[in-house]
Amino acid sequence: MKSNPNKYICIEGNIGAGKTTLCQLISLDFPCKIILEQFTENPFLEYFYKDPNRYALTVELFFLTERQKQIQQEASNLDLFNDFIISDYTILKSLLFARANLEADEYKLFFKVYQALTQGLPKPDLIVYIHREIKHVQNNISKRGRLFENEITDTYLNKIQDSYFDFFKNQTVIPIVVIDIADQDFTQNQNLFNELTTVLFTKYAPGLHHIKILN
Repeated sequence: MKSNPNKYICIEGNIGAGKTTLCQLISLDFPCKIILEQFTENPFLEYFYKDPNRYALTVELFFLTERQKQIQQEASNLDLFNDFIISDYTILKSLLFARANLEADEYKLFFKVYQALTQGLPKPDLIVYIHREIKHVQNNISKRGRLFENEITDTYLNKIQDSYFDFFKNQTVIPIVVIDIADQDFTQNQNLFNELTTVLFTKYAPGLHHIKILN
């Protein structure tokens, strides 16, 4: 098996896109270190979905500090047994969710904290964004049955999606591949999964790339 030219890969996407599932499947087939976000440890998340105006800053600051700590501890180096690192989030996620969720004055404060905490963190060699239509991610959210996610609206999911895409359009430092897989299930479709893994093992130029996979 050839070595992966991308040593630190982050899978991104909207809520319910399948980020964690894809990382778990990749880790079963390839010698890689997997880093998964521990979102259930955020004690404010359930309250945020019920009252976002009150809890937005609190929930985003908690996520930021936890993500920074995890990346600093786990993504700084590889061991001898793993060829690459794959994660179901990037630290940029904190910034993009904050843009969508915070008021202007709150965002200014958050951005200062973000800049201070993220200096020196390793940058991904590749970000892969799994794109699905809102109706498809809502379906996935319903399937996983987390009660606090019942409050998530289409409007909110569109805000998150727009925050990602607005950032991607102006990003020229990191290779970002947006993969449109519609409503396809890569846990049941081996051809789709194989095409996704091909993307992970491809070296891309910095900037935005689009791929549509129809199987």
